Amino acid sequence: MASDIIVNGLISGSIYALLAIGFSLIFGVARIVNIAHTAFYMVAAYAIHFALHNLGVPYLLAMPLAIVLVVGLGLACYRLFIDPIREHEAAVLIATIALAMVFQEVTLMLFKGHYRGTPPLLEGFLTVAGVKVAYQQLLSFVVVLLVLGLVWLFLGHTRLGLAIRTTAQDREVANLMGMDVARIAMLTMAISVGMAGVAGAVVVPLFVLDPFMWLAPLIMIMAVVVLGGLGSIKGSFLGAYILGFAESLVVFLLPMGSFLKGSVALSVMIVVLLIRPEGLFGIAFEEER
Repeated sequence: MASDIIVNGLISGSIYALLAIGFSLIFGVARIVNIAHTAFYMVAAYAIHFALHNLGVPYLLAMPLAIVLVVGLGLACYRLFIDPIREHEAAVLIATIALAMVFQEVTLMLFKGHYRGTPPLLEGFLTVAGVKVAYQQLLSFVVVLLVLGLVWLFLGHTRLGLAIRTTAQDREVANLMGMDVARIAMLTMAISVGMAGVAGAVVVPLFVLDPFMWLAPLIMIMAVVVLGGLGSIKGSFLGAYILGFAESLVVFLLPMGSFLKGSVALSVMIVVLLIRPEGLFGIAFEEER
């Protein structure tokens, strides 16, 4: 059981980290609370499923194609529906809710409400210190860590990453320094949606797909972002694993735990916020600003 808790905690935490950091990035740069963020994750997962089962596209080709498709869709939605009202935060919030509902209804119309599964890319398992880890789980974990590492390198060691961090810290100063804030916001949207697409690609062989699969991760990543400190990338990373392991512990240790995992994980967030209202890295983020 301990091995199941560790493996599932790492997998859930990694997927939440990927989603939460993307969510946090676009909020930090453009102050957009993108409720449709996990809907893009769902669209990527369904696109891969469709490509595999209806078009016969190989796994390794379907995944990057789905991520590119989702990034293009995200940029189109940004230009058409978000950018024109970007200065009105409440309107943006409502627009992203509407977008998420549209994606859900279109998915329901195209794929019906049936649960859909996809065979793993890799069969078999590896035994590490007596713990059996499926190759597919190991591959998913490595891919998520690799993507997170690339995002960290991009943000910390490139001029464009520096521009994104500067804009997140103070948009007015970035604008006065001659940075194209609108272009940076659009690029950040592409990165954010791309991370959601990667998360969708990672979960296809692990989870069952349904048109409402975007709701539970949305609640969890909002909890992760609040727990880690709004706008803090490292806070989102740490918060994702805290809630991922809390969820895994509840599922495997409590009777009927799968029905309680969301509420217990959110309770952890509330307890932390009662002790530290700004989140785990809220003060550090403010100091950075």
